[in-house]
Amino acid sequence: MPTDFDIGIMFRCQNPPEQLVTFVQQVETAGFDEVWIVEDCFFAGGIASVATALSHTESITVGLGILPAVVRNAAFVAMELSALLRLFPGRFLPGFGHGVGVWMKQVGAFPPSQLAALEEVTTVVQRLLAGETVTFNGQTVNLDAVKLDFPPAEVPVISLGVRGPKSLQLAGRVTNGTLLAEFASPEYVAWAREQIRLGQASVGKANEPHRLTVYAFCVVDEDHEAAFAKVRPSIAGAIANRHMDFYLEPLGLLDAANKLAEGGREYVERHLPDEWISKLAVVGTPQECKASIEALADAGADSVVLVPLEPDDRALQTYMQSLLPLFD
Repeated sequence: MPTDFDIGIMFRCQNPPEQLVTFVQQVETAGFDEVWIVEDCFFAGGIASVATALSHTESITVGLGILPAVVRNAAFVAMELSALLRLFPGRFLPGFGHGVGVWMKQVGAFPPSQLAALEEVTTVVQRLLAGETVTFNGQTVNLDAVKLDFPPAEVPVISLGVRGPKSLQLAGRVTNGTLLAEFASPEYVAWAREQIRLGQASVGKANEPHRLTVYAFCVVDEDHEAAFAKVRPSIAGAIANRHMDFYLEPLGLLDAANKLAEGGREYVERHLPDEWISKLAVVGTPQECKASIEALADAGADSVVLVPLEPDDRALQTYMQSLLPLFD
Protein backbone atom coordinates (compact mmCIF):
# COMPACT_ATOMS: atom_id res chain seq x y z
CA MET A 1 0.00 0.00 0.00
CA PRO A 2 1.71 3.23 -1.15
CA THR A 3 1.77 5.29 2.05
CA ASP A 4 4.57 6.17 4.44
CA PHE A 5 2.74 4.26 7.19
CA ASP A 6 1.14 0.83 7.37
CA ILE A 7 -2.56 0.07 7.50
CA GLY A 8 -3.62 -3.09 9.30
CA ILE A 9 -6.77 -4.77 10.48
CA MET A 10 -7.54 -6.73 13.64
CA PHE A 11 -8.93 -10.24 13.82
CA ARG A 12 -10.96 -9.71 16.97
CA CYS A 13 -10.65 -12.31 19.71
CA GLN A 14 -14.43 -12.61 19.91
CA ASN A 15 -14.40 -14.34 16.51
CA PRO A 16 -14.36 -18.16 16.52
CA PRO A 17 -10.87 -19.40 15.57
CA GLU A 18 -12.22 -21.42 12.65
CA GLN A 19 -12.93 -18.11 10.88
CA LEU A 20 -9.28 -17.05 11.04
CA VAL A 21 -7.91 -18.66 7.88
CA THR A 22 -10.53 -17.22 5.55
CA PHE A 23 -10.22 -13.82 7.19
CA VAL A 24 -6.43 -13.50 6.91
CA GLN A 25 -6.46 -14.68 3.32
CA GLN A 26 -9.10 -12.09 2.41
CA VAL A 27 -7.14 -9.40 4.23
CA GLU A 28 -3.96 -10.25 2.36
CA THR A 29 -5.76 -10.25 -0.98
CA ALA A 30 -7.35 -6.89 -0.12
CA GLY A 31 -3.92 -5.30 0.19
CA PHE A 32 -3.65 -4.60 3.90
CA ASP A 33 -0.08 -4.32 5.18
CA GLU A 34 -0.74 -6.13 8.47
CA VAL A 35 -3.23 -8.29 10.35
CA TRP A 36 -3.17 -8.24 14.15
CA ILE A 37 -4.36 -11.03 16.43
CA VAL A 38 -5.43 -10.42 20.02
CA GLU A 39 -4.92 -12.78 22.95
CA ASP A 40 -7.46 -12.11 25.70
CA CYS A 41 -8.84 -14.34 28.43
CA PHE A 42 -10.41 -16.75 27.65
CA PHE A 43 -10.48 -16.80 23.89
CA ALA A 44 -8.28 -18.67 21.40
CA GLY A 45 -4.54 -18.78 22.17
CA GLY A 46 -2.45 -16.11 20.46
CA ILE A 47 0.59 -18.16 19.50
CA ALA A 48 -1.46 -20.93 17.89
CA SER A 49 -3.55 -18.34 16.05
CA VAL A 50 -0.52 -16.43 14.76
CA ALA A 51 1.12 -19.64 13.56
CA THR A 52 -2.07 -20.53 11.69
CA ALA A 53 -2.34 -17.08 10.12
CA LEU A 54 1.29 -17.09 8.98
CA SER A 55 1.08 -20.57 7.52
CA HIS A 56 -2.00 -19.71 5.42
CA THR A 57 -0.69 -16.44 3.95
CA GLU A 58 2.27 -15.52 1.77
CA SER A 59 3.49 -12.02 2.51
CA ILE A 60 1.33 -10.09 4.97
CA THR A 61 2.81 -9.15 8.33
CA VAL A 62 1.10 -10.79 11.31
CA GLY A 63 1.16 -9.05 14.67
CA LEU A 64 0.44 -10.56 18.07
CA GLY A 65 -0.90 -7.84 20.26
CA ILE A 66 -0.53 -8.71 22.97
CA LEU A 67 0.72 -11.63 25.06
CA PRO A 68 0.24 -11.08 28.81
CA ALA A 69 3.84 -11.11 29.96
CA VAL A 70 3.26 -13.02 33.18
CA VAL A 71 1.36 -16.11 32.02
CA ARG A 72 4.20 -17.98 30.29
CA ASN A 73 7.72 -18.86 31.34
CA ALA A 74 10.02 -16.35 29.64
CA ALA A 75 12.33 -19.03 28.22
CA PHE A 76 9.46 -21.00 26.73
CA VAL A 77 7.80 -17.96 25.19
CA ALA A 78 11.17 -17.07 23.64
CA MET A 79 11.30 -20.57 22.15
CA GLU A 80 7.82 -20.13 20.65
CA LEU A 81 8.61 -16.70 19.23
CA SER A 82 11.93 -17.86 17.83
CA ALA A 83 10.30 -20.76 16.01
CA LEU A 84 7.81 -18.42 14.31
CA LEU A 85 10.52 -15.87 13.48
CA ARG A 86 12.65 -18.56 11.82
CA LEU A 87 9.76 -20.20 9.98
CA PHE A 88 8.35 -16.89 8.71
CA PRO A 89 11.25 -14.41 8.65
CA GLY A 90 10.31 -10.75 8.44
CA ARG A 91 6.57 -11.35 8.82
CA PHE A 92 5.94 -11.59 12.55
CA LEU A 93 5.59 -8.76 15.09
CA PRO A 94 5.23 -10.02 18.68
CA GLY A 95 4.01 -7.94 21.59
CA PHE A 96 3.76 -8.11 25.37
CA GLY A 97 1.58 -6.31 27.89
CA HIS A 98 0.67 -6.31 31.57
CA GLY A 99 -2.46 -8.37 31.08
CA VAL A 100 -5.79 -7.25 32.53
CA GLY A 101 -5.32 -7.29 36.29
CA VAL A 102 -8.58 -9.05 37.19
CA TRP A 103 -7.85 -11.82 34.67
CA MET A 104 -4.28 -12.23 35.84
CA LYS A 105 -5.58 -12.66 39.40
CA GLN A 106 -8.20 -15.09 38.14
CA VAL A 107 -5.54 -17.39 36.67
CA GLY A 108 -3.12 -16.96 39.58
CA ALA A 109 -0.55 -14.98 37.60
CA PHE A 110 -0.75 -11.48 39.07
CA PRO A 111 2.85 -10.40 39.86
CA PRO A 112 4.13 -8.37 42.81
CA SER A 113 4.78 -5.51 40.36
CA GLN A 114 3.21 -5.46 36.90
CA LEU A 115 5.73 -2.88 35.69
CA ALA A 116 8.73 -4.88 36.90
CA ALA A 117 7.32 -8.11 35.47
CA LEU A 118 6.84 -6.57 32.03
CA GLU A 119 10.36 -5.16 32.07
CA GLU A 120 11.90 -8.46 33.16
CA VAL A 121 10.07 -10.59 30.61
CA THR A 122 10.71 -8.20 27.74
CA THR A 123 14.39 -7.80 28.58
CA VAL A 124 15.03 -11.51 28.99
CA VAL A 125 13.11 -12.56 25.87
CA GLN A 126 15.03 -10.06 23.75
CA ARG A 127 18.35 -11.31 25.12
CA LEU A 128 17.40 -14.91 24.42
CA LEU A 129 16.29 -14.06 20.88
CA ALA A 130 19.66 -12.35 20.40
CA GLY A 131 21.35 -15.69 21.11
CA GLU A 132 22.71 -14.79 24.53
CA THR A 133 23.19 -17.18 27.44
CA VAL A 134 21.00 -15.64 30.11
CA THR A 135 21.19 -15.89 33.88
CA PHE A 136 18.63 -13.66 35.53
CA ASN A 137 17.23 -13.41 39.04
CA GLY A 138 14.25 -11.08 39.28
CA GLN A 139 10.87 -10.77 40.94
CA THR A 140 9.13 -12.69 38.17
CA VAL A 141 11.82 -14.18 35.91
CA ASN A 142 14.50 -16.57 37.12
CA LEU A 143 16.81 -18.26 34.62
CA ASP A 144 20.07 -20.14 35.09
CA ALA A 145 22.36 -20.18 32.03
CA VAL A 146 19.54 -20.50 29.47
CA LYS A 147 20.41 -20.27 25.77
CA LEU A 148 18.22 -20.96 22.74
CA ASP A 149 19.55 -23.56 20.33
CA PHE A 150 17.68 -21.95 17.44
CA PRO A 151 17.57 -18.18 17.89
CA PRO A 152 16.28 -16.11 14.97
CA ALA A 153 18.58 -14.34 12.54
CA GLU A 154 17.67 -11.02 14.15
CA VAL A 155 15.67 -9.78 17.10
CA PRO A 156 12.30 -8.46 15.88
CA VAL A 157 10.48 -5.32 16.88
CA ILE A 158 8.76 -6.27 20.13
CA SER A 159 5.90 -3.95 20.99
CA LEU A 160 4.62 -3.29 24.48
CA GLY A 161 0.87 -2.81 24.69
CA VAL A 162 0.75 -0.05 27.32
CA ARG A 163 -1.13 3.19 28.10
CA GLY A 164 0.21 5.26 30.99
CA PRO A 165 3.37 7.36 31.33
CA LYS A 166 5.44 4.92 33.39
CA SER A 167 4.69 2.02 31.05
CA LEU A 168 5.25 4.10 27.90
CA GLN A 169 8.59 5.27 29.24
CA LEU A 170 9.41 1.64 30.02
CA ALA A 171 8.71 0.77 26.39
CA GLY A 172 11.11 3.49 25.30
CA ARG A 173 13.81 2.16 27.63
CA VAL A 174 13.64 -1.57 27.02
CA THR A 175 12.29 -2.23 23.54
CA ASN A 176 11.75 -0.75 20.09
CA GLY A 177 7.99 -0.84 19.70
CA THR A 178 4.76 0.25 21.39
CA LEU A 179 1.14 -0.64 20.73
CA LEU A 180 -1.65 1.75 21.72
CA ALA A 181 -5.14 0.41 22.30
CA GLU A 182 -8.42 1.69 20.90
CA PHE A 183 -9.57 5.27 21.64
CA ALA A 184 -6.18 6.82 20.83
CA SER A 185 -6.64 10.33 19.41
CA PRO A 186 -3.90 12.14 17.49
CA GLU A 187 -3.28 14.20 20.64
CA TYR A 188 -2.87 11.06 22.73
CA VAL A 189 -0.56 9.53 20.10
CA ALA A 190 1.66 12.63 20.20
CA TRP A 191 1.68 12.55 24.02
CA ALA A 192 2.55 8.84 24.01
CA ARG A 193 5.40 9.53 21.57
CA GLU A 194 6.79 12.07 24.01
CA GLN A 195 6.64 9.60 26.92
CA ILE A 196 8.42 7.01 24.79
CA ARG A 197 11.11 9.55 23.90
CA LEU A 198 11.65 10.32 27.59
CA GLY A 199 12.25 6.63 28.20
CA GLN A 200 14.62 6.38 25.25
CA ALA A 201 16.57 9.44 26.34
CA SER A 202 17.02 8.04 29.86
CA VAL A 203 19.13 5.17 28.47
CA GLY A 204 20.87 6.95 25.60
CA LYS A 205 18.50 5.74 22.86
CA ALA A 206 17.07 9.13 21.89
CA ASN A 207 17.86 8.75 18.19
CA GLU A 208 16.86 5.12 17.75
CA PRO A 209 13.70 4.25 15.75
CA HIS A 210 10.68 3.08 17.73
CA ARG A 211 7.68 1.57 15.96
CA LEU A 212 4.31 2.87 17.15
CA THR A 213 1.22 0.80 16.28
CA VAL A 214 -2.23 2.25 16.98
CA TYR A 215 -5.49 0.31 17.20
CA ALA A 216 -8.55 2.30 16.11
CA PHE A 217 -12.22 1.40 16.10
CA CYS A 218 -13.34 1.95 12.52
CA VAL A 219 -16.80 2.33 11.01
CA VAL A 220 -17.06 3.55 7.43
CA ASP A 221 -20.43 4.56 6.00
CA GLU A 222 -21.48 6.92 3.24
CA ASP A 223 -24.06 8.12 5.77
CA HIS A 224 -22.11 10.20 8.29
CA GLU A 225 -24.78 9.99 11.00
CA ALA A 226 -25.20 6.23 10.61
CA ALA A 227 -21.47 5.70 11.11
CA PHE A 228 -21.39 7.80 14.28
CA ALA A 229 -24.44 6.00 15.67
CA LYS A 230 -22.62 2.67 15.40
CA VAL A 231 -19.57 3.88 17.34
CA ARG A 232 -21.36 5.96 19.97
CA PRO A 233 -22.32 3.07 22.35
CA SER A 234 -18.75 1.77 22.64
CA ILE A 235 -17.28 5.17 23.46
CA ALA A 236 -20.13 6.06 25.82
CA GLY A 237 -19.67 2.80 27.72
CA ALA A 238 -15.95 3.40 28.17
CA ILE A 239 -16.53 6.95 29.41
CA ALA A 240 -19.32 5.89 31.77
CA ASN A 241 -17.06 3.18 33.24
CA ARG A 242 -14.23 5.72 33.59
CA HIS A 243 -11.78 3.70 31.52
CA MET A 244 -10.66 6.66 29.42
CA ASP A 245 -8.54 8.91 31.64
CA PHE A 246 -5.27 8.48 29.73
CA TYR A 247 -7.01 9.06 26.40
CA LEU A 248 -9.09 12.08 27.41
CA GLU A 249 -6.50 14.08 29.33
CA PRO A 250 -4.37 15.02 26.28
CA LEU A 251 -7.59 16.26 24.65
CA GLY A 252 -8.45 18.44 27.66
CA LEU A 253 -11.73 16.54 28.05
CA LEU A 254 -11.20 14.58 31.25
CA ASP A 255 -13.13 16.85 33.61
CA ALA A 256 -16.01 17.23 31.16
CA ALA A 257 -16.12 13.47 30.58
CA ASN A 258 -16.16 12.71 34.30
CA LYS A 259 -19.04 15.13 34.77
CA LEU A 260 -20.88 13.48 31.88
CA ALA A 261 -20.25 10.04 33.40
CA GLU A 262 -22.10 11.03 36.57
CA GLY A 263 -25.32 10.63 34.62
CA GLY A 264 -24.65 6.99 33.73
CA ARG A 265 -24.13 5.23 30.42
CA GLU A 266 -27.44 6.11 28.75
CA TYR A 267 -26.95 9.76 29.66
CA VAL A 268 -23.42 9.74 28.22
CA GLU A 269 -24.65 8.11 25.02
CA ARG A 270 -27.37 10.74 24.55
CA HIS A 271 -25.09 13.71 25.21
CA LEU A 272 -21.75 12.54 23.79
CA PRO A 273 -20.58 15.20 21.31
CA ASP A 274 -19.79 14.07 17.79
CA GLU A 275 -16.52 16.02 18.06
CA TRP A 276 -15.36 13.64 20.79
CA ILE A 277 -16.31 10.58 18.75
CA SER A 278 -14.37 11.82 15.74
CA LYS A 279 -11.25 12.15 17.92
CA LEU A 280 -11.56 8.73 19.59
CA ALA A 281 -12.31 6.56 16.55
CA VAL A 282 -11.92 6.36 12.80
CA VAL A 283 -15.52 7.01 11.85
CA GLY A 284 -17.66 8.60 9.17
CA THR A 285 -17.63 8.76 5.42
CA PRO A 286 -14.68 7.22 3.54
CA GLN A 287 -13.03 10.62 3.18
CA GLU A 288 -13.54 11.39 6.87
CA CYS A 289 -12.00 8.04 7.83
CA LYS A 290 -9.05 8.62 5.53
CA ALA A 291 -8.44 11.99 7.19
CA SER A 292 -8.62 10.40 10.66
CA ILE A 293 -6.08 7.71 9.72
CA GLU A 294 -3.74 10.31 8.27
CA ALA A 295 -4.08 12.43 11.42
CA LEU A 296 -2.97 9.47 13.55
CA ALA A 297 -0.01 8.92 11.24
CA ASP A 298 0.91 12.62 11.31
CA ALA A 299 0.85 12.47 15.12
CA GLY A 300 3.40 9.64 15.16
CA ALA A 301 1.70 6.33 14.30
CA ASP A 302 3.78 4.03 12.09
CA SER A 303 0.85 1.66 11.70
CA VAL A 304 -2.89 2.22 12.09
CA VAL A 305 -4.80 -1.01 12.74
CA LEU A 306 -8.52 -0.86 11.99
CA VAL A 307 -10.73 -2.60 14.56
CA PRO A 308 -14.13 -3.56 13.11
CA LEU A 309 -17.23 -2.86 15.15
CA GLU A 310 -19.50 -4.52 12.59
CA PRO A 311 -19.32 -8.20 11.60
CA ASP A 312 -15.90 -8.79 10.10
CA ASP A 313 -17.04 -9.83 6.64
CA ARG A 314 -19.23 -6.73 6.25
CA ALA A 315 -16.58 -4.38 7.65
CA LEU A 316 -13.86 -5.90 5.51
CA GLN A 317 -15.90 -5.50 2.34
CA THR A 318 -16.56 -1.86 3.20
CA TYR A 319 -12.88 -1.18 3.92
CA MET A 320 -11.88 -2.88 0.66
CA GLN A 321 -14.40 -1.08 -1.50
CA SER A 322 -14.58 2.38 0.07
CA LEU A 323 -11.49 3.09 2.17
CA LEU A 324 -8.36 1.32 0.95
CA PRO A 325 -8.65 2.63 -2.63
CA LEU A 326 -8.32 6.17 -1.25
CA PHE A 327 -4.72 5.36 -0.26
CA ASP A 328 -3.64 4.11 -3.70
